[in-house]
Amino acid sequence: MRKVFLLLALGIIFSCSKDPETLISHLNGYWEIDEVTLPDGTKRDYNYNDTIDFLSINDSLTGFRKKMKPNFDGSFSTSNDAEALKIVIENDSLNIYYKTPYSEWKETVLDATEDKLLIQNKDKLIYLYKRYEPLVIE
Repeated sequence: MRKVFLLLALGIIFSCSKDPETLISHLNGYWEIDEVTLPDGTKRDYNYNDTIDFLSINDSLTGFRKKMKPNFDGSFSTSNDAEALKIVIENDSLNIYYKTPYSEWKETVLDATEDKLLIQNKDKLIYLYKRYEPLVIE
């Protein structure tokens, strides 16, 4: 039943696909993984993330992704490591090409809104991100 639902959901996503260029404006910012869907339709929920992804894309459609660790005071801890990225529209798809000194890879943006980001990697894992909202401790 899960496989049928997943195939139906993906069919709806692809049949109602947006112009890939309209997705770009939603990519910048802080994102945390909400769930991952495996190729067999199994889902893994992420109730807690100790790191979040920060995406920064400029007008030339290049930028970087960086892992950030939120602190209780609202600041972030991070290393100097960042993954260089380039946005490319190919075959009606929005692709993100990443490059580090050690590796290169591609991910495809399936959907992006102000609050949600859906990305598929080469292993057919589908990552659902939600916009990061800092914890407010009073």
